Amino acid sequence: MPAYVIGLDIGTSVTKAALFDRSGSEIAVAAKRTRTMSPFPGWFEIDGDELWQAVVDVCREVVAKVGADPRDIKALAITAVMIGGWMIDADHRLLRPGILWNDGRAQGLMNRLCEANPDLMSQLFDSSGQVMQLGCTLPVLAWLAENEPHILERSVSILTAKDYIRLRLTGEIATDETDAAIGPGTAHGRCFNPQLLKLFGTEAFAHLLPEVRASDALGGYLSEHAAAIVGLPPGLPIAIGAGDLPACVIGAGSAAEGVACTVLGTTCLNGVLSTTPVFTPRDMGILFTIPGGLWLKTMVNVAGTTNMDWCLDALCPDLKALPDPYDGLNAIAAGGRPGTNGLTYVPYLSPIGIIAPRLEPGARATFTGLNPSHTRSDLVRAVFEGVAYAIRDCYEAIGRPINAIRLVGGGARSPFWSQMIADVTGLPVEIPAGTEFGAKGAALLAGTAIGWYGSLAEACRQTFVLAHRHEPDAALKPAYDVAFRRYQQVSKAMLDGVAPLYR
Repeated sequence: MPAYVIGLDIGTSVTKAALFDRSGSEIAVAAKRTRTMSPFPGWFEIDGDELWQAVVDVCREVVAKVGADPRDIKALAITAVMIGGWMIDADHRLLRPGILWNDGRAQGLMNRLCEANPDLMSQLFDSSGQVMQLGCTLPVLAWLAENEPHILERSVSILTAKDYIRLRLTGEIATDETDAAIGPGTAHGRCFNPQLLKLFGTEAFAHLLPEVRASDALGGYLSEHAAAIVGLPPGLPIAIGAGDLPACVIGAGSAAEGVACTVLGTTCLNGVLSTTPVFTPRDMGILFTIPGGLWLKTMVNVAGTTNMDWCLDALCPDLKALPDPYDGLNAIAAGGRPGTNGLTYVPYLSPIGIIAPRLEPGARATFTGLNPSHTRSDLVRAVFEGVAYAIRDCYEAIGRPINAIRLVGGGARSPFWSQMIADVTGLPVEIPAGTEFGAKGAALLAGTAIGWYGSLAEACRQTFVLAHRHEPDAALKPAYDVAFRRYQQVSKAMLDGVAPLYR
């Protein structure tokens, strides 16, 4: 009899369901886009019913794709975009659209709080290990208390996206350690820190913080009502699940001290795993709590493959007629030389700036060193190199010894870029087999919850398959080292001089 688990992966704009067997092999994937609403500048929300319908559709589709009997599905777990705020009433109804991780409505409130308490961000960092984002649960809660008190009066809990969907599947309210610790909460305790509510003036709402459970614990069972809707058997075990980045790390087979992982997607996140929380350097980066008793000290370049999307639109629109325009970008960049003849691109292509290697909302992308001899090939290659230098810059800021980088995300699909990252960093770059690493991480949590694996670490070891390992080319090291130092000088000059103009 075949046996599968489902990993649900809820992104900002796409919801996916992936089917995995006990070996960790990816059997089938279904996806559906969802709308992100922005009723006011800086607001980002999702309609809860629309998201639920997307979950229903992908669950049904992924099972149908392989012609599986729904009874062959043995468990399910959810991963999703982290933090934000999903307000639930006593009848388990969503009281307003879910507020997303990238929401910025709390900016004015945080400006006032920081003016009154200049040490606020450091106090939050000392507990959670992160430079707090505006879309974190606690500032969202504070904004709601100030602007929508009627919502809080009717609320029994504030959840994240995965917890809201799990509630609709099981009828149980809870969250996991990965979302609670970054709420911001306590990294040491791997949970919320009610003391931090006092810093926001919201201690009266501590009762809204849900129970925190381990990510690989059972979070409930599929209700009769939900089972009829999603087409899965009632009583199906559903694990608590984890946030998107922690699930992606697990799905990439990263479950040991010292493993470095880069997620090169829309954003570019670079981190090193540890068995104790790492709070240095202070007030820099994000410390993620990882299921299985681990932590990931990260530095994040807010713009990752966004740089390639811009490059395609602005520099190479003619490539859009190709079957794969990004293969065309790779081919153009491959025609250039390492160091791009003195041209430097700093990839801070985000309207909210950067949070690593330092916090600077005014940081912007820039080309430097452009002269009449440079070609389109140089410009395109400079964009690829710029992101690779940013990755090296982030790992140097983390300052922990690593032997190799495990690379996942859309950028990992480019052998050219993966090899460049190995050459620029001087480290081997490992590409795991598979494509849906967030969903796989959720699936491993589900499998652990039902006893398929003795532990999450065992699950990662048993299911990891290395697709390719890119060894650094020592002959290119001198050219890339010179170009990297130039990159650091350009980055520092821009951050010190130009960045304040954009604040």
